[in-house]
Order: sequence, then structure tokens, then C-alpha cells
Amino acid sequence: MWKIYLARFKRNKLALTGLSIISVLTLIAIFAPYLTQYSPIEQNLLERLQPPSAKHFFGTDDLGRDVFSRIVYGTRVSISVGLVAVSIIVLIGTAVGLISGYFGKKIDLVLMRFVDIMLCFPTFFLILMVIAFLEPNIYNVMIVIGLTSWSGLARLVRGECLAVREREYIQAAQVLGLARRRILFVHILPNVIAPIIVSATLGVGSAILIESGLSFLGLGVQPPIPSWGNILTSGKDYIYLAWWLSLFPGMAILVTVLSYNLLGEGLRDVFDPRMSE
Repeated sequence: MWKIYLARFKRNKLALTGLSIISVLTLIAIFAPYLTQYSPIEQNLLERLQPPSAKHFFGTDDLGRDVFSRIVYGTRVSISVGLVAVSIIVLIGTAVGLISGYFGKKIDLVLMRFVDIMLCFPTFFLILMVIAFLEPNIYNVMIVIGLTSWSGLARLVRGECLAVREREYIQAAQVLGLARRRILFVHILPNVIAPIIVSATLGVGSAILIESGLSFLGLGVQPPIPSWGNILTSGKDYIYLAWWLSLFPGMAILVTVLSYNLLGEGLRDVFDPRMSE
């Protein structure tokens, strides 16, 4: 099946476009020190609020820092937050969904009621409430996003698990007396991995948006560490005087989130061609 998926992926323009942009962003994050001659945190008040030029491609901010350098280094922050947060989401959501869907009965009832409670709170405001009691930094942002955003994936995995659990090969494995752990991780998990991959890919974009929102409000990544969100924060004070402080980080967020969404939508079509009909 994975050979079939790979062949479909190569024919899917959405997925290829998204993957190409993500690959470029990843290379930018890795080789950030070699892409710019300026430090993202070095201040030069003599060159504050300079417009885009050959010397400063994206201009400078209110402290004279090179905006291009800060956006390039901010790529590291955004991708790191997205990947780590989604890893936490996948681990918790998959575990809860598999246990709930396979064992059912009281375990399913308790876990799903807890998931329902989590879904009652708007995710962003729940994160705001939690982060307000913690020190705002990149590590807390990653953990809090991961610990508060797994409920949707848990319901998705539970639904897939319920469907797979009734198939004949699962019933045969149960009759043969195979351990529940083996049934869960060898027979059920590989058959629900496709929607997990799609959800995780789309989740990276959502996590980047949340991190940018938190940093914009001053509750995320703290200066002088560059983040697209805190670059926008300085931009809002000079929106009419220095338009580049809002335009370029906003475009970076747009392109990054859009690329993950394109890849996620493309993967969904690859794993389930009926969704594209």
C-alpha cells in the first residue's frame, strides 16, 4: 500500500507544492547563520526603522535590528514549536484514542467524557489561561500547546479504531489469544496511521499560528529571541511609519501555515482518494 501511496503522492500537485515549500523553510532554519551577515539580536540605533534596501533586505526595526535576520532565525522557532507540539499531540491523542476505541465500555466512557470537557474550552483561550501561570518561554509554549490540543486527534483515532476493531483479522487475533498490546500496536495502529499523519501535518500549521499569537500578545517567545509573533508586536506600533515590520513576518506566517495545509490536504487525498471526488 505504501508504494501505491507514494505513486499517488508524486501525482498530487498540492502535496508536492507544500512539501517543496516546507523543504525550503527547513533548509532556511538549518542554515540560518549562513544566510545573513547580521545578528538577529544586535542593536544599532543609528539605523533604526530603515526601509528595505540592498543593505537590509527587509529593513530594520525600532532598535535597528535587521528584520531579514530576525525572520530567518524566527523560522527555527516556528518550525521547532510546531514539530515538538505536534509530537506531544500525536503521542497523547493516539494513546488515548487507541485505548478508548479498543477497550470501550467504562474506559471509553471516562476518556471520552474527559475529551468532551477539553473540547468545550476554546483551545487558544485554554492555552492563554495555562500559560498565564507559567513563565513565558519557548519550552513552555511547546509543552502547553501539545498538552491542550490533543483531544481532536483522540476522537479521530478512537473512531478509526472502532472501525478497525470489528474487522475479521482483529477478531482472529483475539481468538488466537494474542496479547492486547500486540493487537493494538501491530494490527490496529498501522491501519489508523494514515489519518494520524494527515492530522499531524495540519496540526503543525495550527501550532505555528498559536505560537505566533502568543508571542504577539507577549506570552510566547520572549525578546530578544526572534519570533515572527514578537516581530509583529513591534510592527503594530509603527504600522503607518514602518510597514515592513508587519508585512514580512505576516507573509512568513502565511506561507508557512499555507504550505503545511497544502501538504496535509494533499496527503488526505493520497490516503483516501474519495475525499478529492
